[in-house]
Amino acid sequence: MKVLIIGTGYVGTTTALLFCEMGHDVTGLDLDESKLSMLKSGKLPFYEPGIEDLLKKHLNNGTITFTNNVQTAVKENDVIYICVGTPESKDGSADLSYVKSVAESIGRYINRYKLIVTKSTVPVGTAKQVTQWILASQIKSIPFEVASNPEFLREGSALQDALHPDRVILGTSSHKATLLLKELYKNLTCPLIETSPSAAEMIKYAANSFLALKISYINELGRLCDKLGIDINEVSKGMGLDHRIGNSFLEAGIGYGGSCFPKDVNALIQIANTYQSDLSILNTATQVNQTQPLYFFEKIKENTGDLNHKKVAVLGLSFKPHTDDVRETRSLFIIDYLKKAGAQVHTHDPIVNISLESTVQNATIEETVRDAEAVIICTDWPQYKEADWNDLKDMMKQAVIFDGRNMLDRDKMRSMGYKYYGVGR
Repeated sequence: MKVLIIGTGYVGTTTALLFCEMGHDVTGLDLDESKLSMLKSGKLPFYEPGIEDLLKKHLNNGTITFTNNVQTAVKENDVIYICVGTPESKDGSADLSYVKSVAESIGRYINRYKLIVTKSTVPVGTAKQVTQWILASQIKSIPFEVASNPEFLREGSALQDALHPDRVILGTSSHKATLLLKELYKNLTCPLIETSPSAAEMIKYAANSFLALKISYINELGRLCDKLGIDINEVSKGMGLDHRIGNSFLEAGIGYGGSCFPKDVNALIQIANTYQSDLSILNTATQVNQTQPLYFFEKIKENTGDLNHKKVAVLGLSFKPHTDDVRETRSLFIIDYLKKAGAQVHTHDPIVNISLESTVQNATIEETVRDAEAVIICTDWPQYKEADWNDLKDMMKQAVIFDGRNMLDRDKMRSMGYKYYGVGR
């Protein structure tokens, strides 16, 4: 099958390479010339483990090509995937301007029956809206269908999630469209869930919001455990072994960030508001997440005293390990609080390289913690777990660690002579 992927970010590129692996011929379409140039040369414009090797493989095989020619790409492919961004608007709703632009282009250039599939995370009812945009842009009436096939890719493990999904949601309005999508995914062994397009759109928002809810719940319990002298890690383990709950997303920390959870939760709340339906649980989860970095910073202040002119080392800038994404990352909130308190902030991240005003980003962990009066872990990169903390202690001015991800062995760190503070520990 000939598949067109419109939008070559991490979702679009990963989806394109999945279809290549399943034997389809794929075209990646993007208007960003610099991004296309990188992809054509086998380089990724973002960091995602494993994707670059697969990209080079399929470039060499000729099963994937990249172009900026919208007209030719639309005409030559049978199935068209919309994988463009849906950023958050000022009111919290999803901005569909990129989706609309793509739909209008499809309408102008469609030359025979096409199945158009939204992979982007979009509000309920978008499939119907895309249909209307395409119809309004058609020069002459040509049949097509619009389906919803939401993505469930985790940044940092997108390739494995694509190749070995828990499920694939097929939101269609006809038997023909369902058969086409089943043919597209025929080599996967996971359940293929058939729904309406609107249900598929809701499933995506509902799933991400539920995971965000679990994170905020365990973080709020962590605050209580701090007051009760209980280790939240023990609580999480005891809860997570219950198969009805599960241990995923039950790690207390400084909150969730990234390109999905904050945006998707706000979008679902906005959808509910539009229909006068109150999602009070999600509103509270959002409030907990927004205040969690400040809660942790207050703990830092309480145990370090005046931070003015003190060197503080912040380890981890990305919102999670194995990605270079810093959107809504909790570390930037922590850094902002530190700077306002007058601290001299030095940062380190294995992948992210950004310039932050009045901060220093060091090349090594050793340089970052040297002469520091406190170390704050904001991202649970394995490099920090594997670091020689015994040696690092001798480089620090004060052996104090604030573990914002509860990733280190508390008792081991204290046995080395560290003052160790976690979340709910």
